[in-house]
Amino acid sequence: MAQMNLPTLSSGDGGLTRYLEEIRRFPMLQPQEEYMLAKRYAEHDDRQAAHRLVTSHLRLVAKIAMGYRGYGLPIGEVISEGNVGLMQAVKRFDPERGFRLATYAMWWIKASIQEYILRSWSLVKMGTTANQKRLFFNLRKMKSRIQALDEGDLKPDQVNQIATTLGVSEAEVVSMNRRLSGDSSLNAPIRATEGESGEWQDWLVDDSDSQEDVLVRQDEYDQRRGMLQSAMDVLNDRERRIFEARRLSEDPLTLEALSGEFDISRERVRQIEVRAFEKVQKAVRDKADAAKEALTPVSA
Repeated sequence: MAQMNLPTLSSGDGGLTRYLEEIRRFPMLQPQEEYMLAKRYAEHDDRQAAHRLVTSHLRLVAKIAMGYRGYGLPIGEVISEGNVGLMQAVKRFDPERGFRLATYAMWWIKASIQEYILRSWSLVKMGTTANQKRLFFNLRKMKSRIQALDEGDLKPDQVNQIATTLGVSEAEVVSMNRRLSGDSSLNAPIRATEGESGEWQDWLVDDSDSQEDVLVRQDEYDQRRGMLQSAMDVLNDRERRIFEARRLSEDPLTLEALSGEFDISRERVRQIEVRAFEKVQKAVRDKADAAKEALTPVSA
């Protein structure tokens, strides 16, 4: 999709206020109007129709972006990345599926923002594990849930509760909390409970793999990820959406949610999920076999 002339957000709270006021002037679309605009863009590459679809959903992007203000990144850039996700959603949206653009676009907007945040945090790279990503995006929510709202380090029992809930190690919780809270001394004392004492460095035993092992594992991860992404090209848009939402998402959507999104039964969603998984699995096997053949020496 070509670059659109969208409202810009200048730095400062005043800039945010002006931006929000400006995007409110774009009217919301009625279902039939949205359908017709989407058809015009899909069938005739009507850029004016695409512009109206995008601008009518800028408020949705802003609302989602506000939920990511706690990561220390300029809100203007977060919104801008969300707008990129929105434009991708408009480009791929199929009005014949029977659901609204906002439902479809929400996933693209969140994905685009989260990718930007992960790229921007020097201590959290794309090579981190799925559990670490879950910890990164859910730590504040968990701290609020257990009322751990004070600045600084968590209590040991809070660390244990968060680690258990999110399926990560206690050391990862301590480390991530310190990254998100800012630097402080590793010699800071633990806020002990019932006789526990010591310093936070006692919790941070370095049991990580060697740098060589990390590089090898990262290379394997990149290869597998690339192979998976390539294999997913065998899926149509609906299969891909369901496969990603059910098999690749940190918080998988329920069959009920997807059945509402596509206006089909839960059993039909399950069937599509299974079929998509089988197609991707076969595509991955075929690509792996082809790669092996390419590396096998030819006999003289």
